[in-house]
Amino acid sequence: MTTLLWEQHCCLPLTVGADVGELARYARPGGSFVSVNVGYAPHSADLVLAILDDWRRRIAADDRLRLVSGVGDIGSEGVSVAFDLEDSGPLEGDLDRVRQYYDLGVRTLLPTYNERNAAGCGCLDATDEGLSAYGRDLVREMNAVGMVPDGSHCSARTGLDLCEVSALPVVYSHSCMRALWDHPRNITDEQARACAATGGVVGIAGVGIFLGPNDPSMEALIRHIDYAVELVGPEHVGLATDYSFDHADLNAEMVANPSLFPECYTRWGPIRFMPPEGLLGVEAALLERGYPAEAVAGILGGNFRRVAELSWR
Repeated sequence: MTTLLWEQHCCLPLTVGADVGELARYARPGGSFVSVNVGYAPHSADLVLAILDDWRRRIAADDRLRLVSGVGDIGSEGVSVAFDLEDSGPLEGDLDRVRQYYDLGVRTLLPTYNERNAAGCGCLDATDEGLSAYGRDLVREMNAVGMVPDGSHCSARTGLDLCEVSALPVVYSHSCMRALWDHPRNITDEQARACAATGGVVGIAGVGIFLGPNDPSMEALIRHIDYAVELVGPEHVGLATDYSFDHADLNAEMVANPSLFPECYTRWGPIRFMPPEGLLGVEAALLERGYPAEAVAGILGGNFRRVAELSWR
């Protein structure tokens, strides 16, 4: 295997001192790129900045890992690493922080996480009013800086507004297809088509409750990939497992915070995830299914890389 693997979203424990060495599990011939979440709705700017400072220093000191600034830094060996934010809350209303986070390696940002905030509405909101005026300004600032807008966890209208406002590609970094499994975190065909029209990519997630009834199997993942490819073409489909390296703690947090994680997250018990080792098998599974090598290379990493080449400054 010599094709780049691009994991658009995974989660380490959101603490200073988290074991960044776990990211080495993505290593494979051809190299890997991994985007790691550094904060979401409950987190302050101070905490996110402390996490970034700690993780950047320890990633730089680990010979198996490589911090990237530009696409040219992504190597054909080892694991290249950048970061993402799962909510605009850690900006604390200050658009200048978009540049600050970008300079520290954050390359993707979601305006909202499940519930309405200053930027827009979330996928669990009963009323969907889309992006706010502040949210539209946020998207424009992200375009100016080079940070990729991400519609995952956003409401359908907010995601469609992202695609309308953004002058650069929009992604759904870790979202599955609602037509196959009706979960509020999954996206509609309309959202996927709008994303593709921007030149963006839908990253199929390896989360059991988004793929089916807590089914993180290869078969379930490929089923959602097949559907997305048929809908928008292979050049607009990618991968992002949303794997949680602290899934026991995450499941406990979900039970303790029912407003952010209601029954649609917890009804099947502890969430099951496709681990990094499972993601390493996607290339062979797609080739065995008859996908052309060029399409496989795009889904595995080339499509998200294209978005980065168009967007990152």
